[in-house]
Amino acid sequence: MPFFHILESQQFTREDLELIFDVANQMEKLSREEKVLKNKILITLFYEPSTRTRLSFEAAMIRLGGSVISTENAASFSSAAKGETLEDTIRVLNGYGDVIVLRHYETGSAKRAASVSRIPVINAGDGVGQHPTQSLLDLYTIKKELGRIDGISVALVGDLANGRTARSLAYLLTKYKDVKLYFVAPENVKMGEDIKEYLKKHNVFFQESKNLEEVARKVDVIYQTRIQRERFSSPEEYEKAKGIYIIDKNIMNLLSSHAIVLHPLPRVDEIKYEVDSDPRAAYFRQAHNGLYIRMALLSMVLQGV
Repeated sequence: MPFFHILESQQFTREDLELIFDVANQMEKLSREEKVLKNKILITLFYEPSTRTRLSFEAAMIRLGGSVISTENAASFSSAAKGETLEDTIRVLNGYGDVIVLRHYETGSAKRAASVSRIPVINAGDGVGQHPTQSLLDLYTIKKELGRIDGISVALVGDLANGRTARSLAYLLTKYKDVKLYFVAPENVKMGEDIKEYLKKHNVFFQESKNLEEVARKVDVIYQTRIQRERFSSPEEYEKAKGIYIIDKNIMNLLSSHAIVLHPLPRVDEIKYEVDSDPRAAYFRQAHNGLYIRMALLSMVLQGV
């Protein structure tokens, strides 16, 4: 601390995380009259679709008194459509704003952008790589909901091969003590070996399971994810994975009374609407926490907190 670019979950220490969460908590109480980023410009450069990430970053910047320039479909409506490289786009945008929030379809794109940027680059998702600001808001939500992170058990469920949110969260959870991870995924979208090797290196317990009912009885958090149709090479592979692990009232009946269900959203059919009214369904509160985490990150990279 302080940090400049935000590119991957591994870059943070536990002390960094605690500071980010403290600043996010302050942001929840911040008066709308406090314009701490007045005259600062956020550039949101998105080559893939987004609702929560792009709009919460933009709302965060406006709440802090700054302004936003944006492209929500840079792949089609920027000079990328004419063949411009990502690096050249970033070099040009350096002259237009103070911080870039980038979502791109290629793994490693955020690091490529940062390597040529004089202003901070924040990774808002790079292909199937990582989504560090999502994992920060996920962890912030867990801390707010459960009151602790040390010693918790977490089930990561769904598309773990392509799910950059689950990957980033797994990396962050290694910063805490006595955490247990359970991976529940269809065979063709199991958690990657790189994550499992990282967990072994950091002595974090993990177990792979095909039995969501059994795992649900053990955990404090179910982190459900969508089977990502857009990441599959064929419809047949997608059909093999979809609809296998569903959170419904039966699964909720197996959860302990203190446990929570999270989801990075959007959902398709992997959490039934009947679950929404259960107080342990925390995914909309989770989405709202994204505003405060992103306010914190913008203020920190631009003010050098």
